[in-house]
Amino acid sequence: MKTSYPTKAVLLSLILLAPAIQATQIQHLEPAFWWAGMKEPKLQLMVHAKGIQQAQVQLNYPGVKLIGLQKVANPNYLFIDLELSPDVKPGSFELVFTHNGKVLTRHHYNLLARQPGSAQRQGFSQSDLIYLITPDRFVNGDSSNDEVKGLSEGLNRANPGGRHGGDIAGMQQALPYLQQLGVTQIWPQPLTENNSPAYSYHGYAATDLYKIDPRFGSNSDYKNFVAEAKKLGIGVIQDIVVNHIGSNHWWIKDLPEQSWLNYNAGFHPTNHARTTVQDPYAAKVDAKAFVDGWFVESMPDLNQRHPLLATYLIQNSVWWVEYAQLSGIREDTYSYADKDFLTAWSKRLMSEYPNFNIVGEEWSANPVVVSYWQKGKQNSDGYQSFTPSMMDFPLYYALLAALTEDEAWDKGWIKLYEALGNDVIYPDPTNLVLFEGNHDTARLFSLLNEDRDLYQMAMIYLLTAPRIPQLYYGTEILKQSPKQRDDGLVRSDFPGGWAGDAINAFTGKGLTKAQLQAQQLVKTLANYRKNNTALQQGRMKHFSPVDGVYSYARYQDNQQVWVFFNKNTAAKTVDLSRYSELMPANARFTDVLTGKTISTKGKLELPARGSLMLELQ
Repeated sequence: MKTSYPTKAVLLSLILLAPAIQATQIQHLEPAFWWAGMKEPKLQLMVHAKGIQQAQVQLNYPGVKLIGLQKVANPNYLFIDLELSPDVKPGSFELVFTHNGKVLTRHHYNLLARQPGSAQRQGFSQSDLIYLITPDRFVNGDSSNDEVKGLSEGLNRANPGGRHGGDIAGMQQALPYLQQLGVTQIWPQPLTENNSPAYSYHGYAATDLYKIDPRFGSNSDYKNFVAEAKKLGIGVIQDIVVNHIGSNHWWIKDLPEQSWLNYNAGFHPTNHARTTVQDPYAAKVDAKAFVDGWFVESMPDLNQRHPLLATYLIQNSVWWVEYAQLSGIREDTYSYADKDFLTAWSKRLMSEYPNFNIVGEEWSANPVVVSYWQKGKQNSDGYQSFTPSMMDFPLYYALLAALTEDEAWDKGWIKLYEALGNDVIYPDPTNLVLFEGNHDTARLFSLLNEDRDLYQMAMIYLLTAPRIPQLYYGTEILKQSPKQRDDGLVRSDFPGGWAGDAINAFTGKGLTKAQLQAQQLVKTLANYRKNNTALQQGRMKHFSPVDGVYSYARYQDNQQVWVFFNKNTAAKTVDLSRYSELMPANARFTDVLTGKTISTKGKLELPARGSLMLELQ
């Protein structure tokens, strides 16, 4: 599908004419276009061309004011500061580049009209189920982009760490399957260009922050994918990285200045000491090593304290939300970026889109560390964030422990019970994203020792807990992996996503009985949750574990959904009088998974190693 806007090549192919400056092509002008009617009136353009810093800039358009020009150490960069009035009209205006009174070039810049209601878009929420996809490993919908000239890594499906060919067209083809499964939000790993010689498939080493990787598709393909998903009631969350880029990013070839990167563009590894950001006793040298350190030499760490870079990154995030019509952002390696920048970044996004949602990745099992970053938290050091959601790593680890540990006073279900009790430290725990796994963790079914009873408990908890649930692609068909981290195998191909696959999870062809049952379990739970306000918005009451049994209720008005887990190898009879503060006497329930009616008469029979999800009649 072709876009109606001028292509990037047309927008940026400008020739400087004056003899005072060597004739050269403007390589980059970003953002390539913007929108009229944004809340923030200021817009900064980055222009990259040989010797461009010598130029002056003129423009004449009602509602657009040139505030000034900013320079950096590299003469090949010029930053243009504009101010847009609230009533500026969509249209095109000329940027006139001059030197010593002579016109060097004229560049037409477009201000587009915003879609109706864009500012009030609804972000993902507790009513949603997020489905995380590694795009390269999901569906190859367009084999013509498997190999792209000018990009260093081609197709090698036999290599677990290579590119396998999945793309945007494939995700679009899978939309009906995802809708039927009960998915309401899709989170693909980064889709921006990653022109790295190896391991480029995961997307976290971007080489162009404004361009979709051609092996996934085009910018317009991505925009169309989001639009088609929306027609089916599915939103799209973009995975964005502000902490680092890839070593083949075009900046690296002609760096604006050394301070654009941390440690003056020299490799210095991070210590991953994430507590140093908030630790009152942390040495400054350790805090600096964490925030400013690089993950690896191939991922240069960005200095978000540089005001021009900070503006660039903030505008880039806003641009993608507005361009693609996103319903959320997942921010990678959240706490590794400068925290004052993160405040400015999140504040700008939530100011432009008050109903939007952002989830940050803070990989810590400590809820104190995670809660520090959530919007509304009253931190002792006065730090303020505007990011509404965080990935709930503490509850994820507690869930795994609860399911895999033998029961004891300090092990098993009590880990999950006490972890949920830590919600008191979060400003809004229901806005946290709980996951059963992701692209950096071993597969859930493997971690549960391929125990289907425990798998069912995990799925029920994921979709009934007071959180925003997130499912990793393939979990619904019991995908497996080594327990020790092996990224290539964790992110293995989804069966049926490639022509000639013997197994097709989209149709059920070749799936085992266990896989089909798991798929149906997720489908039943997800679609039930989609239509149950108690699970989406209701309160939570849980009861401390007793003899290997853990139970809780989600309730709102006259709706009650009860969950009972029994890890014992023997059946258990539960005296329901314990739950009388909420459960009526002689309650009758509908079993959500079977549709059967259960009359309790004060007692409830729990099967061995079983789980019940019951709706009060």
